[in-house]
Amino acid sequence: MWPQLEPLLGKVAKPARYIGLEDGAQRPHHSPEKVAWLLAYPDTYEIGLPNQGLQILYEILNERPDAVAERTYAPWGDLEELLRARDLPLFSLDTHRPASDFDVLGFNLSAELTYTNLLNMVDLAGVPVRAADRRPEHLLVAAGGHCTYNPEPIADFLDFVVLGDGEEIVAEITEVIGAWKASGRSEGSREHVLRELSHITGVYVPSMYECTYEGPFLVATSPRYPDVPAQVEKRTVPDLADFPYPRNQLVPITEVVHDRLNVEVFRGCTRGCRFCQAGMITRPVRERPAEQVRTMVADGLKRTGYDEVALTSLSTADYSGIESLVGDIVKSTDQGPPVSVSLPSLRVDAFGVGIATQLQKARRTGLTFAPEAGTWRMRQVINKLIREEDLYSAVDAAYANGWRRVKLYFLTGLPTETDEDTLGIGELARNCVELGKGHTKSPSVTVSLGGFVPKPFTPFQWFGQNTVEELRRKINLLRDDTRRNHGVNVKWHDPKATHVEGLMSRGDRRLGPVIEEVWRRGGTFQEWSEKFDLALWQEAMANHGLDLDWYVHRHRTEDEVLPWDHLSAGLHKDFLWQDWRDALAEVGLPDCRWTPCYDCGACTGYSIEHIVASATPPAGGSQGTGQDLSSSSVPVSLLARKPEPVGPAAVR
Repeated sequence: MWPQLEPLLGKVAKPARYIGLEDGAQRPHHSPEKVAWLLAYPDTYEIGLPNQGLQILYEILNERPDAVAERTYAPWGDLEELLRARDLPLFSLDTHRPASDFDVLGFNLSAELTYTNLLNMVDLAGVPVRAADRRPEHLLVAAGGHCTYNPEPIADFLDFVVLGDGEEIVAEITEVIGAWKASGRSEGSREHVLRELSHITGVYVPSMYECTYEGPFLVATSPRYPDVPAQVEKRTVPDLADFPYPRNQLVPITEVVHDRLNVEVFRGCTRGCRFCQAGMITRPVRERPAEQVRTMVADGLKRTGYDEVALTSLSTADYSGIESLVGDIVKSTDQGPPVSVSLPSLRVDAFGVGIATQLQKARRTGLTFAPEAGTWRMRQVINKLIREEDLYSAVDAAYANGWRRVKLYFLTGLPTETDEDTLGIGELARNCVELGKGHTKSPSVTVSLGGFVPKPFTPFQWFGQNTVEELRRKINLLRDDTRRNHGVNVKWHDPKATHVEGLMSRGDRRLGPVIEEVWRRGGTFQEWSEKFDLALWQEAMANHGLDLDWYVHRHRTEDEVLPWDHLSAGLHKDFLWQDWRDALAEVGLPDCRWTPCYDCGACTGYSIEHIVASATPPAGGSQGTGQDLSSSSVPVSLLARKPEPVGPAAVR
């Protein structure tokens, strides 16, 4: 399509979004016997290109002899208008092929507000947006990522969904689709291949299931055939050492977010924060060997020319031996230009002077800590067991080592939250500024405030989300409290967008027509503040006889059937319910990496214990026994006892 596309690029903003040609990009050779994947991110190029999940699958598929993979991103409105005016389809970035040349259009879904973009890209690809309307010649539309742990709102638009890690499962999917392709994709065969895909562990095919309702309530999601599993289990890669990807990270030719070398150091989290879906669904912890991390960093910096490397995970400072790892990376670049080491996910109780000292040897970037709540009571409710002294120690270490700016991330609208908890955020921020004044003339603290959205497979999945008005009131309360403190800046997420995110997060299949109506009325890029339109969602809900308040603001009961109950993230539902009750009782549970097993199901269900590299808790950690369960010879069944919880009377 390049001859048709090139003349259009002079008429759009940021034409470099659509050129490709990045360092690391591939130009795979297509052939009839290969399964062709078009990997899609439903947002603009600059948002989607750094996504590691998409880049990993891009490399793995192109290494296979029976597959090829290319990339595509959501075209901005100016190019979309030109494409539609000239009847041109969605295209790949690598060779600018039309989407119809591919067998699978596979989306990475990490944000609910991109759902209308997904529909728009499917339509641009020349494919009916509803899966039921597709014929054998149409490509298969798939999705993976964190949002697919409740794919029901978009179930009508997806042919299949991948739950969990994708590194291994894409091979099995490729083989099934390859056999279907070789058979000639005859009439009626589309349902057959989908049924075959449903037999792969980790693949959910929505059309193989039917939903039953009684009044407003869902009462069952049942398989339509006896050979289709009643519950779909997620896929878990047991050892990250087997997948040292991406080996050739893409280096963009235009500005993107997170423009740096990214190396994943571990996957999973055992801290047990009750609001955090990612920490729950990615269990168990699997650390990448330190030597492999060093190699990936050294090779990646040499190949890409980047001067910043981010060690990524859900809580990077929890990585075993993180201090020595950071020191080795900094030391290895002493002879060349200075390299900045970024730890994007920092636990304040695992960030100490040692890490700060290592990081300050290179260029200093901003530091972000996530206390999440303003008071110790509230942090026990959410199981973020960080004391004020932990935060102040981490912030003081940062300022003492030359940082002048610190960002603190908090949530508002959490279960049992009071105004005292909200005002506690301002107090923490002011105290951090005062600490900074002992080291620098003009310290600053940016408070980033996000509205809490309950997520599937977390203990808070039963909680009724705060209303837009209540979230706005709490934001204004904090703004007024900090207005006179010049070192404190408050930023916040739009409560109206939080409202719709909550609708999608715990919705069911009846929301499909709502999403389609919003899209048909022009509601794309709803994740962009200048494009978001709450009225579109409110009107679409009303037009389809659905109650926004019922979906978003009410508490769920223990016996209510949830839209994702037929899917499994490896966690026992009774464990999550007990953790929800513990939250209401203000009882915290220590990190299970360093205590006996709580029997949440993540390890025992997959015969994988936590893979950690040392037998002592991470630097700065104060919890647990220090026992390394990953190398223990004690059977998992003997570890499945619940230790004494941490409650208000037990921990000060």
